[in-house]
Amino acid sequence: MNLAIFFIITIFIAGYLAIILEHTIKINKTASALLVAVACWAIYFLSGLGAPTEDLAAFSHHVSDISQIIFFLFGAMILVELIDSHRGFKIITDVIETTSKKKMLWVITFLTFFLSSVLDNLTTTILMISLLRKLIPHKEDRLLIGSIVVVAANAGGAWTPIGDVTTTMLWINGQLSTLSVMRALFIPSLVSVLVPLAYFSFKLKGTYPPIKHLKAEKSEPGSRLVFWVGLGGLVFVPIFKTWTGLPPFMGILISLGTLWLITDIIHRKHPGREGLRVPNILSKIDTSSVLFFLGILLAVTSLQTAGILQEIASWLSREVSSLPLIATLIGLLSALIDNVPLVAATMGMYPLSIFPMDDSFWHMIAYAAGTGGSILIIGSASGVALMGLEKIDFVSYMKKISLPALAGFLAGMGAYLMLN
Repeated sequence: MNLAIFFIITIFIAGYLAIILEHTIKINKTASALLVAVACWAIYFLSGLGAPTEDLAAFSHHVSDISQIIFFLFGAMILVELIDSHRGFKIITDVIETTSKKKMLWVITFLTFFLSSVLDNLTTTILMISLLRKLIPHKEDRLLIGSIVVVAANAGGAWTPIGDVTTTMLWINGQLSTLSVMRALFIPSLVSVLVPLAYFSFKLKGTYPPIKHLKAEKSEPGSRLVFWVGLGGLVFVPIFKTWTGLPPFMGILISLGTLWLITDIIHRKHPGREGLRVPNILSKIDTSSVLFFLGILLAVTSLQTAGILQEIASWLSREVSSLPLIATLIGLLSALIDNVPLVAATMGMYPLSIFPMDDSFWHMIAYAAGTGGSILIIGSASGVALMGLEKIDFVSYMKKISLPALAGFLAGMGAYLMLN
C-alpha cells in the first residue's frame, strides 16, 4: 500500500473515532471533521498521487458539489427557523392531540415517510425535528422519535427520484426512470420502516407531558402566511429543479428570498418585530452543524479522489458474484461512509451497456444506499442533521437504533427480492 494512502486512511479512521467519542474525549466533532478533511486533502496533494492540474480540478468539482449541499442545508434551516419564530408550527401541533407515546411514534413516522418522498430526507428531518421540539419539550424524550425520523426520512426518500440524493443521481444519469423506481421500491422502503416501528411500538409505553401550553400560545403576526409560504417553498424545490434543471439549492434560495421579502413587508413598519425578520433569524442557526457537514463530506471525497472507495468497489466486484449481496454490502458500507461517493463509484463500475435503465441491480443500489445510511447516525445527511440539531452522540444512537434499523434494512431487501 502506498504510504500516502496509508496515512489518509489512518487519519480518516482516527478522526472518525474522535467524532464517535466526542462526549468522552470532550472535543467537538466539528473540529475533528474539519481537521481530518484538511489533513487528508493536504496529504493527497503533497504526495503527488495524481497530476496537480487534474487534482485541483477534482477538488474544485467536489467543493462545488458540497457547497450546493451546504447552501441547501443552510437555506432549509433558515426557512424552518423562520416558520418556528413565527410559531407557524402551531397549525400542525394544534391538530396532533395525542400525548400517547405509541400514537405519537406512528403519526410522526408516517408523516416523515411520505413527506420525505415529496421533499427530500434532509429537509424533512430538519422540519420534523423542529416540529418535535414543539410537541415533546424534553430532549431525552425526543431521542427515540428523533432517531426514528432519520430511518423514516431515509426510507421515504429512497423510493422517489427526488427524495434522496443518491436516487436522484441514478435518475439523472439514466439508471432509473421515475415510475419504475417508485413501483419497485415503495414496498421495500415501507417494510424497512415498519420493522423498527413495530419493535419500538411494543417497547414504548405511557404518555408524554401534556402540551396544552401550545394551545394557549399566541401566534405571531403573519404566522399562517409564513407557515404556508415556507412549506410551499420547500415543496417547490423539486418542482423548480425539474422545471429549470438548476440544482436544488437554487430552489431553496428562491423560496428563502420570497419569504424574506414577505416577512420584511409584513414587519417593516413595526420596530418591535425585529426578532421576526431574517437578519435576526440568522443568529439562531447552528453554524457548527453546517461546518461539521462540510468537514465530513470533504473528508469522504478525499477518499474518493485517492481511489480508496473505487478499490473497495472493485474488491466487491471481484470477490462477490451475487448482485443482491453486492447491493446489500454497499448499503452496509453507506452506514459508515457517505453514500454519494459510494453510489458514484458504483455507477462508474457497472456500465449501462451491461446493466441498462431500470435493471433490478440499480433498484437494489437505490434502496440499499438510501436506507443503509440509517444504521449509523453518521451514515446519512439526515442523520448528520439530527446529530447537529439535537446533539445526539454516535453511541446513543447506535445503542437504540442500529439493530432495529439493520433488521428493517435487511427485511426491506428481502421484500424486494421476493417481489422481483
